Amino acid sequence: MRPFATAFAAAAIIGPAAAPGPAALPGPALRQAPLRAALPLYGYSVVNVYPHDPGAFTQGLEYLDGVLYEGTGQHGESSIRKVRLETGEVLQRRDVPRQYFGEGITIWRTSLFQLTWQSGVAFEYHRDTFLPRRTFKYAGEGWGLTHDADGLVMSDGTDILRFLDPETFAERRRVRVSALGRPVGNLNELEFVKGELFANLWQTDILARIDATSGRVTGWVDLRGLLRPGERLGTDVLNGIAYDAPRDRLFVTGKLWPKLFEIRLVPRPL
Repeated sequence: MRPFATAFAAAAIIGPAAAPGPAALPGPALRQAPLRAALPLYGYSVVNVYPHDPGAFTQGLEYLDGVLYEGTGQHGESSIRKVRLETGEVLQRRDVPRQYFGEGITIWRTSLFQLTWQSGVAFEYHRDTFLPRRTFKYAGEGWGLTHDADGLVMSDGTDILRFLDPETFAERRRVRVSALGRPVGNLNELEFVKGELFANLWQTDILARIDATSGRVTGWVDLRGLLRPGERLGTDVLNGIAYDAPRDRLFVTGKLWPKLFEIRLVPRPL
C-alpha cells in the first residue's frame, strides 16, 4: 500500500496493546527460538513462474475463468486490468481518474469492485466491459478487498476486517485479527483460500492465515526469497494474492515485480 516503501517495521504489525508472551509475529522474529512454541510456519516451493508487468504497482489480484484481474495504484497511474496469466499480456484496461489512488479489487458475480486509498470511495464496474456501475462511500482508508460466499471483506491497514454488503457497501460486521492474543495490524491484500483468509502484511514478505470468523491467526507463510536480490532492485513490497480454486493454484506477486509466482505451501519446522 501507500507510495513506495520497502522498510520492515515490526512495531507496525504488533499493536500497541501487545501482551508479553511467546513471539507470535512475523519479521526477524521468525528466526528466533521462542517461535517453536508459537504458531505454525509455512514456506513454499515454486511451481511456475510467469511474466508480470514491472510497471504495475499491484494493489489487488484475483484469478477467475482463466485470466487474472489486477488493480494497480499510484496517483495518475491507477488502473484495473484483465491479464493473460501465461504471458503477462494486458488484455483489457481501464484507467482510474488521476485524483484516486487505486487499491484492492475483487469480483462479485458480474461486478468488479475497487477500493481507493484515502478518498473513501469504492468503484463498481461491470466485470466484462469495465464500464462503471456505481460508486460507494466508506470511512477510513481502503487497502485490501476480497469476498466470501456472503459478501465483501475489506482491510483498512489496521487489525480490523470489515464484512460488507455488496449491494450497499454497508458494514455488516467486523473482526479484529490477533495472533496469540496480540493484535496484527497492517493487513493489506486479501484472498480466501479453501475457506481460510490469507492476508499480506504490508512491508513484509509474510502472509497471515486467518480464521475469518474469529479473526485468529492460524499460521504464517514466509515468502522471502521469491525474487533474487538483483531482481528486487527498483521493486516495492510483496502484494498480490490470487487463488484458482478449480485447479488449486496459488499465485503471488508484488508491486513493480517483474514476475508472478505459482507456489505450493510447505510446512516448515520452527
